[in-house]
Amino acid sequence: MKHPTILIIDDEEQLCWALERALRQEGYSVLTATGGRHGLALIQEKNPSLVVLDLKMPEMDGLEVLKRARKLQPKLPVIMLTAHGTMESAIEAMKLGAADFIAKPFDLTELKLVIKQNLKVSHLVNEVDFWRAELTNKYSNMIGNSPAIREVVQLIERVAASNATVLITGESGTGKEVAAVAIHQNSLRHKGPFVAINCAALPEQLLESELFGHEKGAFTGAAGRKLGRFELADQGTIFLDEIAEMPMAMQVKLLRVLQEKSFERVGGTETVHVDVRVIAATNRNLAQAIEKGLFREDLFYRLNVFQIKLPPLRERKEDIPLLADHFLSRLKHAYPAQSISPAAMEQLVKYHWPGNVRELQNVIERAAIICQGDEIKPEHLPKELITSPRNEDGLVVRFPDEGISLETVEKELIMQALEKSNGNQTRAAQLLGITRSALLYRAQKYGLNTERF
Repeated sequence: MKHPTILIIDDEEQLCWALERALRQEGYSVLTATGGRHGLALIQEKNPSLVVLDLKMPEMDGLEVLKRARKLQPKLPVIMLTAHGTMESAIEAMKLGAADFIAKPFDLTELKLVIKQNLKVSHLVNEVDFWRAELTNKYSNMIGNSPAIREVVQLIERVAASNATVLITGESGTGKEVAAVAIHQNSLRHKGPFVAINCAALPEQLLESELFGHEKGAFTGAAGRKLGRFELADQGTIFLDEIAEMPMAMQVKLLRVLQEKSFERVGGTETVHVDVRVIAATNRNLAQAIEKGLFREDLFYRLNVFQIKLPPLRERKEDIPLLADHFLSRLKHAYPAQSISPAAMEQLVKYHWPGNVRELQNVIERAAIICQGDEIKPEHLPKELITSPRNEDGLVVRFPDEGISLETVEKELIMQALEKSNGNQTRAAQLLGITRSALLYRAQKYGLNTERF
């Protein structure tokens, strides 16, 4: 598949070169322009996925480029870079439609993270738009005709018009983020920003700064004021993904924001007031987390004003053909495969789908890559999808006649979870249905080096 294309517009040639090299190492395709007019021409010709734009340039300043870029592509995410502009200029850029801004000199790791987050949000927004165009009901962003998905659609329709806090629950891969975007885009706040953050992806100190911002000198490396996600989401919606992974200390601070609609930036004393709708999501059982002392009960009640539970794919199997055809339709321009054979579709419907809709999407893409003809057949599907015996919980069960060590099985599952999550310990723990501390305890017990994954 085509890699996302990043366009860098900055009059400093050396900076363009350095960013191009760094972003190519991340797997992106990169274009550069040292002037606003050249950058606008590339936007029109190359249709980039995201733009990194300098605010101060001699030929045409960044704000003017931003205005014209938004006319060319209204949904193109633009990240502003500024070394000379005031905070007012950055806020003006956000009002004009910039997705985010970073002050020079900036940390390259931070820029990569901001790019990744904005590409993800852009993908979700585009996916919601695509689904909405296919369906007659403007509130329906979920493909399918099953009773389970129709109930979700009705709940989205009811809550979208309100300003209520929403808690979206469901297994990994069921579409919680897409549902959040759908609620925002069908709400009275649809003209405001949609800001997403993964609470499990950042350590506690960085998470606080990302949520609430920080003042210059608040900590080592804080070279200037940074607006937090809550502040950037003012008049719009903030999506707090994997809320159950938020540290307890941060849960207390979040509770105050939900109660008072205000906060102080890290290292600051000024109280910032915001008007933000909060949508949170989790794949964990929060009631159990409360019992174990891992999640605050008062925060749960603040978040659980309106709950939407997304059904796993195994409970809406009648939707699998629609979803499979939808995912394949998005790949027809890139691969020969144009349809799915009845035999292959039968295998797709029979499978248990522990990874839900996300796993189905990956399987269809893999099959389209392997297939050399115009029809996907059973032999193009993963072998485990066809041959793995599964019980009602979706577990592969192959008990050898000679017996097996339970510790060996547990060790192997931990290793596979770490490999599947690319060494992300929090994600590996989620895949196993245990806490991160429990994962680390078991890994140490079996002498596994979690750093090598």
